[in-house]
Amino acid sequence: MRLEMSYLSDTGLVRDHNEDYLSCDETLGLVVLADGMGGYQAGEVASEIAVQTVMSNLTELAESATEENDNPLGTHTSVQLEQSIVRANQSIFKAAEEQTKYHGMGTTIVATLFHDNTAFIAHVGDSRLYRLRHREFKALTKDHSVLQDLIDCGYYTPEQARHSPNRNLVTRALGVSKIVNVDVQEQFVLANDIYLLCSDGLNDMLEDIEIYNILSDCQHDLSLATQNLVDAANNKGGEDNISVILVKVLIEDLNQDKNWWQKLVNFRF
Repeated sequence: MRLEMSYLSDTGLVRDHNEDYLSCDETLGLVVLADGMGGYQAGEVASEIAVQTVMSNLTELAESATEENDNPLGTHTSVQLEQSIVRANQSIFKAAEEQTKYHGMGTTIVATLFHDNTAFIAHVGDSRLYRLRHREFKALTKDHSVLQDLIDCGYYTPEQARHSPNRNLVTRALGVSKIVNVDVQEQFVLANDIYLLCSDGLNDMLEDIEIYNILSDCQHDLSLATQNLVDAANNKGGEDNISVILVKVLIEDLNQDKNWWQKLVNFRF
């Protein structure tokens, strides 16, 4: 699958340091974004551990899969992605237990692995994944947050929720307990799809229609789109760190050669 990627992370106008962390690998087809939380600098430690653990784990698996390995386990790609995030949770939790200055740290995460006409998606917390397909723009992830729970039970409408003081309270995060539930899904991809991963510093400042308009106007220039999204969030107040990853699917003949990746999905943890 041939992909184009663009990414940008900005401190915003209020915070004094950036607790978001992100990484992209076009060759692997993997993008990961995390939004840390905790005491002084602990949030940025948690988000970095999360992203680097997922990236390194899947990279190592991919490198192992390039060797001759006919282990017919049939492990699904989404399971590989999920387990990488589980390992990240364990690493963050262990670091928080061992070092007092990291007590209470945690992070959200959203990750997408593109392969074989499919986007394999995993997330914990309220960092989001959106998809722009033709003129349809929709969130593919559902926030793990107090606010989303209140919307689900009918206490708030989505419009009312934007002004709620509870909007930054998450109900799931990496690092806060030994066990974490990771939401995973698979979405069939089409040529010219654009996928947006973002921290809540973007969608707290901009309504979905505003994000859609920027993406629609700049869909042929992802670098400009990422910059315009960050600038728009800052123009609305920049109250939090703002991180954006854009991924565009470039060709319609998305995948005929499974070779090393097919071995990866058959690899045992």
